[in-house]
Amino acid sequence: MAGPLGRAAGRVKRLLYLVTEDWYFCSHRLPLAVAAREAGYDVVVATRVGDHAEQIRAAGLELVPLGLSRCGQNPLREIGSVREILSVYRVVRPDIVHHVALKPVLYGSLAARLAGVHAVVNALAGLGYVFSSSDLKARALQPFIRAAYHLLLDGSGRRLIVQNPDDQDLFLRRGLVDPARIRLIQGSGVDVKRFAATAEPAGLPLVVLPVRLLRDKGVEEFVAAARRLKNEGVAARFALVGDPDPENPAAIDAELLRTWQSEGVVEYWGWREDMPEVFAQCHIVCLPSYREGLPKSLIDAAASARAIVTCDVPGCREVVADGDNGLLVPPRNSAALAAALRRLIEDPQLRVRMGVRGRERAVAQFSLERVISDTLSVYRELQQP
Repeated sequence: MAGPLGRAAGRVKRLLYLVTEDWYFCSHRLPLAVAAREAGYDVVVATRVGDHAEQIRAAGLELVPLGLSRCGQNPLREIGSVREILSVYRVVRPDIVHHVALKPVLYGSLAARLAGVHAVVNALAGLGYVFSSSDLKARALQPFIRAAYHLLLDGSGRRLIVQNPDDQDLFLRRGLVDPARIRLIQGSGVDVKRFAATAEPAGLPLVVLPVRLLRDKGVEEFVAAARRLKNEGVAARFALVGDPDPENPAAIDAELLRTWQSEGVVEYWGWREDMPEVFAQCHIVCLPSYREGLPKSLIDAAASARAIVTCDVPGCREVVADGDNGLLVPPRNSAALAAALRRLIEDPQLRVRMGVRGRERAVAQFSLERVISDTLSVYRELQQP
């Protein structure tokens, strides 16, 4: 058995996950890490620790706290973050590292090169704020991020995991990674037993937006659509389920959120751990995002047999087939969003039919077991001499 940080005795392979937040690791990667441990890996999690340390340790995983910030912009502090990750890699001496999201991918890949870690898995769940936003700051950063991708992601011991075909095509079209080293694994998977199909509840139709409250998730369009429908006399409730993310440049301002609440246009439920219950209470799930990797909230909603309204953008259209298990609308278009929501609000039979199809798609395409199996195959591939 391994000590707290040193290399395990014998030939047990050490697998290290680098993730910015412990809550994200638990919601998106914990089942994978547990499966890897059960497959014989000695698993270490390096992340910024909030409220989920005990959950990680209780799963039999080692935990290394980090000071890494998702959105830090101070150059000296960012250099310090790379040095911190490099120090962890030199002490832990992992055989495989699995980086999740933009900053861990970039900083972790650099640290892995410096520390001599030869097996690197880089997982990008979408392209993040830099590529989804149209503001000047994001556009200015894009050439530098592309250059960093080109330098750090390619190499014989590296694999890039993307979650949708559009992202895969982008990396290949720009020549950022060799086609032999990119893998398409759709999302982080859904536990189809935990997110079970339930009958719609009685009462006014409830539409929920389960998301971090960011502008590029379409929160403002959702509120505008809700306001339009209420003004048209449509009888329905609309709820935001999630918290603002103050570290993200696209975060919804707390004052704006209070204004929406006082106006009565939407309900604000905050962060919820019991998402199966949230989906059981609602009738429609909405995510008018500008771009995604493959949104977990939508595959969870599909598994829960809920009709979905989302945007015809990368990531979202992989989960929803227009007219089959939900409706697709153009991004940044609150009028089209309102029309799609109204159609489902006023047609319960269509909602139920789409919910049934969503459940079928979730079980067939997005099960947790499938994602775990595909990812473990990438690890085994990197262990080959």
